[in-house]
Amino acid sequence: MSGKKILIVEDEIKIAELLSDYLKQSSFDTHMIHRGDAVEHWLENNRCDLILLDLMLPGKDGIEICKTVRQSSNLPIIMVTAKVEEIDRLIGLEVGADDYICKPFSPREVVARVKAVMRRFTSPITEDVEQLTLDKSTFKVKFQSHETELTKVEFSLIEAMYRRKGQIFSRAQLMNAIYEDRHIVSDRTIDSHIKKIRRKLSDIGVNDNAIQSVYGAGYKFDYQD
Repeated sequence: MSGKKILIVEDEIKIAELLSDYLKQSSFDTHMIHRGDAVEHWLENNRCDLILLDLMLPGKDGIEICKTVRQSSNLPIIMVTAKVEEIDRLIGLEVGADDYICKPFSPREVVARVKAVMRRFTSPITEDVEQLTLDKSTFKVKFQSHETELTKVEFSLIEAMYRRKGQIFSRAQLMNAIYEDRHIVSDRTIDSHIKKIRRKLSDIGVNDNAIQSVYGAGYKFDYQD
């Protein structure tokens, strides 16, 4: 992962410098920003491969920054927080963070998390990416020489899970992902969509267990060829 740049957004300068030192020891390049309202301008003129984003920042908080980035980019984001009660929102689809770290933390743990998230984004989205692909322009899922067309809602649902393979999503998180107006629907609505998607995937030869039910938690996409 040599040469990958990590943007560290942290208002406590000593913490930012400590993280930068440890990341550099693992061959990452780093850039530090200490105010939330300076992030968007920097991203418009520079590139990075992952953001370490503190929750509480002067100028603009991490949640709002994460939401803004997610409107136009799938750039990996790891949130850093001392507010345990915010964790569900941080890893939920409403905000779109890819992982979170709670303060106080070990710098080595942060580096390990960064490497883990980077592996997910620098490797193919799935192990069988040449066989299973999602085409957002047509709402089609393609598998080998076959394809099936999904509705907009169905495509949004599978795309949310597909982008974060292996992550468990609650039904509430999936509702936030597929209904822009946040109108209230029942858990059964999500279950019904999942059932239809599974049937369509099965019709083109995708394993029935591609979308897995996790008892008491929700669903995850964990396709294995």
